[in-house]
Amino acid sequence: MSDTRNDLVPRQPLAWVAGSDAPEKRVLNIGFMPLSDAASVVVAATQGFAQPYGLTLNLRRQTSWAGVADKLSSGELDAAHALYGMVYAIELGLGGAPATDMAVLMGLNQNGQSINLSQALKEAGITRPAALGQRAARGEKLTFAHTFPTGSHALWLYYWLASQGIHPLHDVNSVVVPPPQMLAHLQAARIDGFCAGEPWSAHAVALGQGCTVATSQSIWPDHPEKVLACTRAFVEQYPNTARALLMAVLEASRFIEASPENRRSTAHLMSGRDYLDVPLASIEPRFMGLYDDGLGNQWQDDHPLSFHNHGAANVPYLSDGMWFMTQFRRWGLLRDDPDYLAVARRVQRLDLYSEAAGAVDIAVPASPLRHSQLLDGTVWDGTDPAAYARGFALHARHDRAPEA
Repeated sequence: MSDTRNDLVPRQPLAWVAGSDAPEKRVLNIGFMPLSDAASVVVAATQGFAQPYGLTLNLRRQTSWAGVADKLSSGELDAAHALYGMVYAIELGLGGAPATDMAVLMGLNQNGQSINLSQALKEAGITRPAALGQRAARGEKLTFAHTFPTGSHALWLYYWLASQGIHPLHDVNSVVVPPPQMLAHLQAARIDGFCAGEPWSAHAVALGQGCTVATSQSIWPDHPEKVLACTRAFVEQYPNTARALLMAVLEASRFIEASPENRRSTAHLMSGRDYLDVPLASIEPRFMGLYDDGLGNQWQDDHPLSFHNHGAANVPYLSDGMWFMTQFRRWGLLRDDPDYLAVARRVQRLDLYSEAAGAVDIAVPASPLRHSQLLDGTVWDGTDPAAYARGFALHARHDRAPEA
C-alpha cells in the first residue's frame, strides 16, 4: 500500500482501548461478498486499521447474499458488508424469514453498479432501452438477473426498466443469481442481462460477453449502496465494539481515497484470490472511475465508485434507508406503508456514527435527510415517503405479491 498510510494511522484510539470505552468483544467475524465495494472492510481488516482500536477482524467470504442475511440474523457473522435493502427486508420480516432487529452502522460506498446486456443482444443491435421496449411491447420477455429479491441490484434494475416504460414485474422475467455466477449464466444463455456490482460487469465486457447499458450512478448520482450492518442485539451487547469497528472502517474508507495511488493499490489488493480472484485489468479501471461499455464508448465517470467522499458516502442518512422501503412499497413487497421515519430511526445508527466520525475528525452533516434527483426526474428528499411511493406511473398492484 502507499506510504501515505503512515500519515493516517490513528493515534487517539489507544486511549479508547485502554479506558472504559475498550471493545467488549475483540475478535469479530466480518462477512463480505466478492465485490469491489467490499474494499473498505477488506482494507480495515488487513492493512492495520483495526488493531489500534483493539480489534481483530476475521474476514469471511460469502457465496450468496442469502447466506449473508442468514448468518447476520443467526449471529454467525458479527457484522457484514451488506445490501442496504436486504438489511431493511430483514428488519421488516420480508421474504419469508423471521423479522430480526437490524442496525446500519455506516455506508460503505456510493455508486459503482451496472446493468449489462448479453453478447447475443449486442450482436442483434439491441443495446438501447427503446429496443428493449419494442421487445416487451411484442410480448417477448427477456430474462434479467439480479442478486437478491430485496437488494439494491433488483431495485436499480426495476427503476431503470420502469423509467423506460418497461414494467419489471410483467414485461420481463427476473431471476436471482449470486454476483460471481453472473458470467456463467450469461455465457450459458440462461439470462439476457443482469444488474450487479463491479467487477462483474466490467469483467463481462473484458471477456466479450456483452455490454454495459447503464450504470447505477446514471440512475441516481451518488446513490446509497452497500452498508456495514449488524443486528441491533450486537450493538446493544457490544456498543464499544460497534463504535471501534466503525472507526476502523471509517479510517480505511478515508485511506482508500486519500490518493490515486491508494486507490490503485487497493484495487490490486482486491484482485487477490482471497477477495475477488479476478484479473486486475477487470477491476482497476472502473475502480478508478474509467469506463468502457463494450459499445465503443469510454469515459471518466462524474460519479465513480466512492468509499468516503469526505464522509458523504459513509453517513447513514435516514432518507437513504427510507428510499429502499418506498421501493418495497412500490413493487408490492410491502402491502401497506410502514412508519418510514420510525423504522429508519431504529435501523440507522446515527448516534454511533456521529460518535465514531467525531473521534476520527470526519464531519457529520447537520441534517439526516438529503436531496437527490433520479433518472426519471423524480426528486427524493425523505419528507413524504408514502406519497413518493404512490407517485410512480409504473408500480405493482398493492393487493398481491410481486411476480417471481
